[in-house]
Amino acid sequence: MDGVLIAGAGMTRFAKSAASLRALAAEAVAAALADAGLAADQLQAAYVGNAVAGLVTGQEMIRGQVMLRTVGIEGIPIFNVENACASSSSALHLACVSVASGQHDAVLCLGAEKLTHEDRTVGMAAIGTAVDVELQAEAARQATGRPRSFFMDIYAGMARDYMARSGATAEDFAAVVVKNQHNGGLNPRAQYGGELRVTDVLASRTIVDPLTLLMCSPISDGAAAVVLVSERAAARLGARGPRIRASVVRSGYRHDAGDVRAGAAAHAAQAAYAEAGLGPSELSCVEVHDASAPAELMIYEEIGLADPGEGPALLASGMTRLGGARPVNTSGGLLSKGHPIGATGVAQICEATWQLRGEAGARQVPGARVALTQNGGGWLEDDSAAMAVHVLTSD
Repeated sequence: MDGVLIAGAGMTRFAKSAASLRALAAEAVAAALADAGLAADQLQAAYVGNAVAGLVTGQEMIRGQVMLRTVGIEGIPIFNVENACASSSSALHLACVSVASGQHDAVLCLGAEKLTHEDRTVGMAAIGTAVDVELQAEAARQATGRPRSFFMDIYAGMARDYMARSGATAEDFAAVVVKNQHNGGLNPRAQYGGELRVTDVLASRTIVDPLTLLMCSPISDGAAAVVLVSERAAARLGARGPRIRASVVRSGYRHDAGDVRAGAAAHAAQAAYAEAGLGPSELSCVEVHDASAPAELMIYEEIGLADPGEGPALLASGMTRLGGARPVNTSGGLLSKGHPIGATGVAQICEATWQLRGEAGARQVPGARVALTQNGGGWLEDDSAAMAVHVLTSD
């Protein structure tokens, strides 16, 4: 992908918020426009990712138009993209294509989600629809009566399979949480963050064996936005970048679930490396979709950071921690930063942008030049239904 730069990035703090969906969107968009030095009327198109507003708030069909009118964006093409947890990263892909093709010089990409509701079961039930509902019913409650997302059952099954083939332990999963909560404590936009011990994570309430509460990403609200510009617009604006070198979206498909290099994440990563002309050894920092702690270890292997079965060893080496050679989830990841599902993909891009600009504060990776983001969504048989991988560089 050539000629696409990020001129502006902005996001809200992720949290359980009293603010409305449109208020969250307005905050993120205003920040991104200010960062880019653009006015709303200079945008030529907008791509809006949202997954569950129809189920949680009742707003369907024109979600982006409703959100963006609040900040004076109207009259231009506005595209609504719904693709499970990969909604906003899918919207970003379409925005990238529109700029790279020469169709537009300045476009907005927004991801926004409001998951909290006065009825706690509403948000979780909404998340649970990102599966083939005719084949798998929603498991809404534990024996204790507490609601949970059906995805926790999926993640727990994947974790048990991964333990069997890799030798990973619950302590390894807890160590991922400790790392990401530490990073989240350095991120003022993160929902949670702080210093935990492995024993603290293991002692938290069991959701589905082997997952404990702290191994699962929280229900969150929030929004994130970026402004993409062409080379000529970047020259005019004096945009700092970074550049988007690769934008790849894949759908899941039937494959050997035991082969970590056969699924959508691996195929999307391989395509992104090829498009960018870079490999995993050249990455400075990585944001991955750690909706549960075991997922981070699996993704290490899927995107080529570790050989099959070596995810736990990579984590133990310290390479993926801040200060290591290839830090993963410097933002705190979904486990700590939070996971307002339609906003997650663009939030990852915001973190990558700040890292490559040297603007990440206490969690800054020194000399960061290449970043990768991986954002999956939904579940279909044995694979993510949607998968997006982006590669960004500082020049």
